[in-house]
Amino acid sequence: MKSKLEIAENWLKRYTGSGVNELGEWILLTNFQDYVDRFAERFNSDVKGIGGPMTSTTNQDGLSIINFGMGSANAATIMDLLSSKKPKGVLMLGKCGGLKKSTDIGHFILPSAAIRGDGTSDDYFPEVVPAMPSFKLHKYVSEILVDHNLEYRTGVVYTTNRRIWEWDERFKRYLRKVRALGIDMETATVFITGLANEIVRGALLLVSDRPMVPEGVKTAESDKQVTKKFAQLHLDVGIQTLTTIEKKGDKIKHFGY
Repeated sequence: MKSKLEIAENWLKRYTGSGVNELGEWILLTNFQDYVDRFAERFNSDVKGIGGPMTSTTNQDGLSIINFGMGSANAATIMDLLSSKKPKGVLMLGKCGGLKKSTDIGHFILPSAAIRGDGTSDDYFPEVVPAMPSFKLHKYVSEILVDHNLEYRTGVVYTTNRRIWEWDERFKRYLRKVRALGIDMETATVFITGLANEIVRGALLLVSDRPMVPEGVKTAESDKQVTKKFAQLHLDVGIQTLTTIEKKGDKIKHFGY
């Protein structure tokens, strides 16, 4: 195997449990097996890839969801693998920490861009290239959020490859300085690797914690409560967004710089 396409196509099933022809044209990405299980239960679809690095399932209408794991390296891996599929669009459903007083737990963030603190994206483009979503995809997400009267924010999020930083006051001062609205570990990577692979991409983030203050740092119990209260809603918005685009037959084109 000499080409990127050959490698990606061969590896896709090994990583996700689903081959190129088994995945749908529209794909939800997530970090949470719970989301995949909820999706499978709703559509009575089989979960593939159990026991492997990623899992996936696809409904009868050709909508898929993949749990790619956590972190920027995994985000880049799945987007590179999906270059063999060339889906019509990818929407990541992730959680993030809210960095502003105006963002509370349960709010949604629809990022207009992401700061590339992940490191992984540097392997794809120079650091001056902005990490941005496909605007038209986010337009659909926004319309559905408004239709459901859901609280959401737009703005820039910071993507980091650090998992445990909440104790680091110096890093928190830096986050205040860059004026980011939220923080996560994948958004910038998905945006940049989507650009590199010419894949329409977006992200809808659920604010799961407020890590800038000690009492807001995520715990096992607090995360359990967030999942209980908001996970189904988060997933439903993602499903409705991609289903709506597909039913309308709207084509979202990838534009390079």
